[in-house]
Amino acid sequence: MNETKKKFNLVSFLTKYAMVIALVVVFILFAVLTKGTLLYPQNMSNLMLQNGYVLVMACGMLLCILTGSNIDLSVGSVVCLVGGLAAVMISNMHLPAVPVILLCLAVGLLVGVWQGYWIGYVRIPPFITTLGGMFIFRGIGRLVLNSKTIAIQDSTFLNIFTAYIKIPGLDDGELKLSAVIVGVIAAAYVIFSTVKNRSYRAKRGYRQNSVLSDYVKTVLIAAFIVYYCYMLSKYRGISVMLVWVVAICLIYNFITSKTAFGRYFYAVGGNEKATKLSGVNTDKIYFIAYANMGLLAGLCGLLCAARVGSVNGNTGTSFEMDAIGSCFIGGASAYGGSGSVGGVVIGAMLLGVINMGMSIMGLGDAWQYVIKGGVLLLAVIFDVVTSRKSGKR
Repeated sequence: MNETKKKFNLVSFLTKYAMVIALVVVFILFAVLTKGTLLYPQNMSNLMLQNGYVLVMACGMLLCILTGSNIDLSVGSVVCLVGGLAAVMISNMHLPAVPVILLCLAVGLLVGVWQGYWIGYVRIPPFITTLGGMFIFRGIGRLVLNSKTIAIQDSTFLNIFTAYIKIPGLDDGELKLSAVIVGVIAAAYVIFSTVKNRSYRAKRGYRQNSVLSDYVKTVLIAAFIVYYCYMLSKYRGISVMLVWVVAICLIYNFITSKTAFGRYFYAVGGNEKATKLSGVNTDKIYFIAYANMGLLAGLCGLLCAARVGSVNGNTGTSFEMDAIGSCFIGGASAYGGSGSVGGVVIGAMLLGVINMGMSIMGLGDAWQYVIKGGVLLLAVIFDVVTSRKSGKR
């Protein structure tokens, strides 16, 4: 069958891109409710920066969830521990920023290796292992901080994560042209990639979406990229933290969608016994998933410490829930074996828009918890119902 002639199916399109449509609807809704305040350039910049830690952690959490809907409850505590170590070593011990960053990343990786060993090779359930880690590393973090709030004022450390890129000649005026140029290039690449991918799949007779479905999605993504970068150009341009976040998302998108190693995580979540019989070391896959999660949690600890400028014993509280929520809202299956980095980005941005919109409207944390919980529940119900109807479960 020639898949390039596949007809557009509205129901299938709405089902497949339900969360993308939800993001657009929620964004427009809060733009109206806040009387346009949400669309201010500073708010558009903060939308990504305030959710950068969620995106980074969610990329690691996705790998854990893919192995069978497993999660890591300790990441918020690891953020506190690593951020506390960085604050103490830089502010109290006056150590150079770069060695401190490398050491803190190593600590995060070591935490991940510790938990990955118990989960992957001893086969202690991930929920129990990481629940214990949540308490252990939170306690160690508070001991490191001595139950105090420690500020970080080292310019080198802060600039590595929170500076804004400024190119002489392009960014000297009020409009930071470098952001616009990056947006146009990124949008062009998205369109080019879609055209190239469709051509490649058509030549080999692979199954693919309808032409209308693919190009509607591509045009929407490209338009959003250009619009967002234009809004950044009207504020302070592109932040280094945004570069960190985008780089992590691109790396993990490549791993999960373009490499055989990345497909192992899907295979383990889909059918672990069959995957093991095919020669894949499933114990190693579990180990790598949680070791990787520890490393990314360590990076988040540094990002949060730099953005806030201080660390205390409550830093990172409930971060794990935001990361888990982003994955499930973004389409990761409640059963494991299904999900994508692109979906994670959609889920994180949806939560971010809800948080920022309600904050601008003056609604308290209580309502934010209620709304986020409701969105998460609806996303999981939608996944379970559609999986049953399609015969996957």
